[in-house]
Amino acid sequence: MNFEETLLPHLNAAYNLARWLTRNPDDAQDIVQEAYLRAFRFFGGFHGSDGRSWFLTIVRNISYTWLRQNKSLELVTTEFDDNLYLNESGAPDPETSQVLKSQSEIVLAAVDQLPLEFREVIVLRELEELSYKEISHMLNIPIGTVMSRLARARKRLQKSLGKQESVSPHTSMHLSGCTQQSGYVS
Repeated sequence: MNFEETLLPHLNAAYNLARWLTRNPDDAQDIVQEAYLRAFRFFGGFHGSDGRSWFLTIVRNISYTWLRQNKSLELVTTEFDDNLYLNESGAPDPETSQVLKSQSEIVLAAVDQLPLEFREVIVLRELEELSYKEISHMLNIPIGTVMSRLARARKRLQKSLGKQESVSPHTSMHLSGCTQQSGYVS
């Protein structure tokens, strides 16, 4: 198993996770760089088949260490229907495109306001599309706790988004288009 083939495809996911945990793009890049170096250093001890969750676990651990050292300790612990907004060609018209962009920004801001324990499970599940089992293994918590945190995070998001009058009723939590861009090439 080759180090680069195993981890390079996951640099964007690593950046997204670090960015959401730290809320700072520059710190996220530093964390990913440190995680990549650590992964390289300890790659000989990696005997699994899932490099993504292994690498994201390293990113998460470094992010938490960074948060403890640099921030006041924050370690406290509905589907969007594309068919409603697409014209016949399949592409949204300019007005709808602007509305969707605005709504994505509102959702991103709501996710950013979640407490860390909820933000990380939402990012891992909805943005990085990890399974409950992978998240459970990464965070070293039971699957039931993952499900509970996700449910509580989603409820908080719905409550927060419900306060936003500019969000249509069809926009609740479709996050897959809301990833941060890292500039890393995979």
